[in-house]
Amino acid sequence: MRASGRTKKRDAFDRTLLAPMMVGSVLNPVNSSIISVSLVPIGVAFGAPPSDTAWLISALYLATAIGQPVMGRLIDLYGPRRLFLAGTALTGIAGVVGMLAPNLGVLVAARVLLGLGTCCGYPAAMYLIRSEAERTGRDGPVGVLTALAVTTQTIAVIGPPLGGLLIGLGGWRATLALNIPLAVAGLILGWLRLPKTAPRRQASGERLVTDLDLPGMALFAAMLVSLLLFLMKPQVSNWYLIVLMVLAGAGFVLRELRVAQPFLDLRVLGGNLPLLTTYARALLAYVVSYAFLYGYTQWMEDGRGLSASQAGLTQLPLFATAIIVSATTGRRKEIRGKLLAGAVGQIASCLLLVLLHTHSAIWLMLVVAMVFGIPQGLNNLALQNSVYYQADSARMGSSAGLLRTFGYLGAIVASAANGAFFGQRADTSGLHHLAWFMLAAGALFLTITVADRSLTRIRGAGSDKAAADEAP
Repeated sequence: MRASGRTKKRDAFDRTLLAPMMVGSVLNPVNSSIISVSLVPIGVAFGAPPSDTAWLISALYLATAIGQPVMGRLIDLYGPRRLFLAGTALTGIAGVVGMLAPNLGVLVAARVLLGLGTCCGYPAAMYLIRSEAERTGRDGPVGVLTALAVTTQTIAVIGPPLGGLLIGLGGWRATLALNIPLAVAGLILGWLRLPKTAPRRQASGERLVTDLDLPGMALFAAMLVSLLLFLMKPQVSNWYLIVLMVLAGAGFVLRELRVAQPFLDLRVLGGNLPLLTTYARALLAYVVSYAFLYGYTQWMEDGRGLSASQAGLTQLPLFATAIIVSATTGRRKEIRGKLLAGAVGQIASCLLLVLLHTHSAIWLMLVVAMVFGIPQGLNNLALQNSVYYQADSARMGSSAGLLRTFGYLGAIVASAANGAFFGQRADTSGLHHLAWFMLAAGALFLTITVADRSLTRIRGAGSDKAAADEAP
């Protein structure tokens, strides 16, 4: 009996990894959600309109969209511990810079540092989950994947109301200072609990994989920067950014197809159509999600006249519903059904936004947030699980990073849309135009999901007993 107990313990997921995994994974979501109630106070402090404060959103996602697959690839090669600790330390430094920022430009720079610092948490977590699945011989750790999704949803719940509370106590600078204790906690947990791993060896086993595809990473960054700068100001006068993007993209493809150890293996990725479809779906889902998170929150403060604290509290039903949905559906193997229901929920939420006006009742605003929480809980979990089962295990870190990259591309598109539709003020007319834009993205998300039959082949976890054993 004792031997059996010891065997079961060896075969179970190492629960000591959960704390650093979760802390690392929430660093980006907390900075994403807490800024939603900080935009208006920051704009007032620096005399900046929504079109300028939108850079606070885009700066973080620009850095993260580039950094996630880069850090993910480094994690694939060298293991999660070194990268996790370095990224967490940079997050703390960014918190100090943001807290002391004398102007909007420095604050934007702090958000760039935050984007780079928070890049490592999620790829490291997905790497560790896959590593533990291979060690234990259990191919479907749905309990751990669900716990990871629920944790990020929970921190998103805390973000807006916590942001409103911090702004009430210490002003918007307190929302940046929050990163300091979070980084300290991450450093302690990472140092104590993350395993020390040697760099991955070549297939021959004779020498270490130390050749980083730096030119490929640079071309990838140039391509994304050009694209995202154009999306922030999509004007004819900025045509040269599109030219730069095309040139950098062409160079990136040529480089990755020729190099022995590519940054992104385009041959493998190009042959994995289900994974590419998941990335496209993530982009569309995040366009809708972040357009709602930032646009709706700014409208509540500017158009409806609520305070930052009130706007944060009004978002609670959204994230609370998302947590409940993720927790109750997380153990179900079906992925396609979740995405279809999430797509319908997005469309319903966008239509509800059109009903809002300057004097809308608070209860109606709470209903809108609650309805939007349904696709929020379904889509995030389903997209994460799709990548886990569709990606090459040897590139789990970079594949997970690419999921976030496409998500952040969607977030930047959403930020650009907010700036375009709101202009100088987040009024009701701008909210309605934004809602129709979101509806178009939601409809395309639904169309792609209906057409994607590969999702029916994902069976998810193993037996219910295995899922129970893997639960955190």
